[in-house]
Amino acid sequence: MNSPPERSLSRGQAYVLGAAAVPMVAFGGMGAWGTYSNITSVFHRSATALGVVAAGEGATLVLALTLVGLTMLGQSAPAAVRIGLWTLPAVASLTGAAVAKTVTEAVVFAVTPMAMCVSAEGMGLLARRIVVYRTGVDAEAQRRNAAVMQRLAYHRARAANHPDEKARNGSELESWKLAKKVGAGDALLGANLVDVQRERMTTGADAALAGMFALPVTPPAHGVTDAPAPPAVEGADEESVTPAVTGVTPPVTEEDTQVTAESEALPQEPVTPVTPPPDTPVTLEEIAAVAGVPTPVVGEPLTDAQLVVVLRHLRYTDDPPLSYRQAVAAFREAAFVGGEQRVRRAWGSLMSHEESGA
Repeated sequence: MNSPPERSLSRGQAYVLGAAAVPMVAFGGMGAWGTYSNITSVFHRSATALGVVAAGEGATLVLALTLVGLTMLGQSAPAAVRIGLWTLPAVASLTGAAVAKTVTEAVVFAVTPMAMCVSAEGMGLLARRIVVYRTGVDAEAQRRNAAVMQRLAYHRARAANHPDEKARNGSELESWKLAKKVGAGDALLGANLVDVQRERMTTGADAALAGMFALPVTPPAHGVTDAPAPPAVEGADEESVTPAVTGVTPPVTEEDTQVTAESEALPQEPVTPVTPPPDTPVTLEEIAAVAGVPTPVVGEPLTDAQLVVVLRHLRYTDDPPLSYRQAVAAFREAAFVGGEQRVRRAWGSLMSHEESGA
């Protein structure tokens, strides 16, 4: 599948995203300054306060910049970076709560470092959305889906081949749990599925309308001839010959059985028996020969003329003739090769020839 073309941010989008990033950085810096002030009020030493800020907010800022850089490069962040974005601010919060002298100060000191954590997560998420918008690739979603699929493949193999029945049952249950997570959170996957269903609905609606508005044309039945005359039998009386009346046998009367002299005088001409042709449908090869095109072969690309030949053959394989939807289903089931648009055009050509009597 080809990757979508890259899109560039408009000037307005760039301004809005930049304006959204400014308060994130500002509030993260305010959280670091607040932590510095809190620790200084307890220890009265700037070096100690700077060390606490560097270990908490400073390290969080480093991980945030790492996350943003990897995201802008279209790569997923390692697990250590994602865990550190929450662990380091939590350590700073515990440190502030531990050095506080009162319960009120402990709550304030513990809440202050969370500003840097939220700012880091916000910048990482914003950078990720920008990359997804521009390139159409969500590296983080791909990483999660790859991990889920890897675990799913392992548990499916374990459920099928593990010698321990308890292990097989456990992997079977785990497989169903993992199946719920496949594609979760992948916006691109959802958009692609919507596009696929939209195309299918369009094709189905087009086929339904084509079947509704197409004029039914009943072709002459192949191999149907008049009833042949019965063969003449030497020495047989004329009344013993059954008259060739289709569907109705007239009653026999005395008048009919009387043979006049004139009828006896008529010369008896022998009738050559005619064997009716078998009632067999026209084959695809015969239709192709009449159309003057090579016989269509399953699995090979077909020309427009060959598509018309195949659709004509499939349409009249049943009585009444197949509709567009039925013919397309038979076309796909027979494994003939042809795009949806070309098949639709060939069907329109077939219908126009039938309506014109060609």
